[in-house]
Amino acid sequence: MSASPSTPVTESLFQLRLNDALPISKEATTSRVVVNNDVLRTVIFTFDAGQLLTEHASPRAVVVTLLEGEMDFSIGERTERMTAGDVIYLAPGDRHALTAVTECRMQLVMVDVDKVGAASAK
Repeated sequence: MSASPSTPVTESLFQLRLNDALPISKEATTSRVVVNNDVLRTVIFTFDAGQLLTEHASPRAVVVTLLEGEMDFSIGERTERMTAGDVIYLAPGDRHALTAVTECRMQLVMVDVDKVGAASAK
């Protein structure tokens, strides 16, 4: 993922026609950051069938929503088949991986829980 401009927390934003802007590419995984600030980062991913993301972890809390297709998603030793509309919550630091069974489109929302906690304490 390339660096993207910051999205101010205090300003609303429209990101429209993302399916057109980020088509599914053959034998590839692509992504586009659509919201990015100190608290929240939202990324849209596309995967061709058979593409995978190897096991990794995020320091942020993550909500994964599968928008289209089917994928096998693993958290630790557990693997589940996701279909369009399914949602997964990942606690910060949980190791996870995925394999696209079909062409897929996925939304990833990452929240910096430390910064959310600090903001609500003020």
